[in-house]
Amino acid sequence: MRTLKKSWQFHLMILPSLIFLIIFNFIPMGGIVMAFQNYKPWLGILGSDWVGLDNFRYLFERQDSVQVIWNTLIIAVLKLIFNLGVPFVFSILLNELRKMYFKRFVQTLVYLPHFLSWVILGGILLDILSTDGGIVNRVLVAVFGIEPIFFLGNGDWFRFTVIVSDIWKEFGFGTVVFLAALANINPSLYEAAGMDGASRLRQTLHITVPSMIPIAIVVGTLALGNVLNAGFDQIFNLYNSLVYEKGDIIDTFVYRTAILNGEMGFGTAIGLFKSVISMILILISYRLAYKWANYRIF
Repeated sequence: MRTLKKSWQFHLMILPSLIFLIIFNFIPMGGIVMAFQNYKPWLGILGSDWVGLDNFRYLFERQDSVQVIWNTLIIAVLKLIFNLGVPFVFSILLNELRKMYFKRFVQTLVYLPHFLSWVILGGILLDILSTDGGIVNRVLVAVFGIEPIFFLGNGDWFRFTVIVSDIWKEFGFGTVVFLAALANINPSLYEAAGMDGASRLRQTLHITVPSMIPIAIVVGTLALGNVLNAGFDQIFNLYNSLVYEKGDIIDTFVYRTAILNGEMGFGTAIGLFKSVISMILILISYRLAYKWANYRIF
């Protein structure tokens, strides 16, 4: 109580965020009960029939729901790998630049897409990837002489487009994290290596890369908790019925089944399944981050 009296102003500052968290995150958790019901909006939670685990059985019996889970894993894992590898390599290359003004310009340029919403980027991609006059297909036809590619209408190309566009949007943000790790490397290590005759390549391989491995482990393990979040905003703004087989993910599947088709009990069961798996992965990832990189929040 003595400590609380001294710092009550700080507790008061977090009160609005706490209220927001309770209203929008904790109170809605009461709706989890719909996962075990044949929920009808006009009957409500108290009046809808109880079906137990039937919705979860139905989840694994439906061919499309199993395919959606695989789609989510494939897209999310590939995003995780490349969104870790590309910023790692790019930050090392950027760190080698000697002109500070050019280095800052490039860093700002690659960081800007992170602030654009997928609503905007989705519209841009629809235009530039169009088979009817899109600039990408026009270049492919004019320079390479190949037929236009239906990037957003072919399942395999859709996955490729989703992953590449996500890397382009987010690798600038990841680069900032790794540049911060590079800034903490002791310059005397490079000076000692230079005096011993080590080239810039050897300094990078034996000083820079090992120094960045711990933060890479932290970023990678913490990202495991979001492995089932393949990017609803991105997929929703880019996909269509032609790519459901390869591009539909859990979040978009829940939206279609629960909101559009009215299968709210089934949609809630899918969402609960995803949340439980994500919670387990988050616990595992924090444990791995602590074990391998001595990183802990609490």
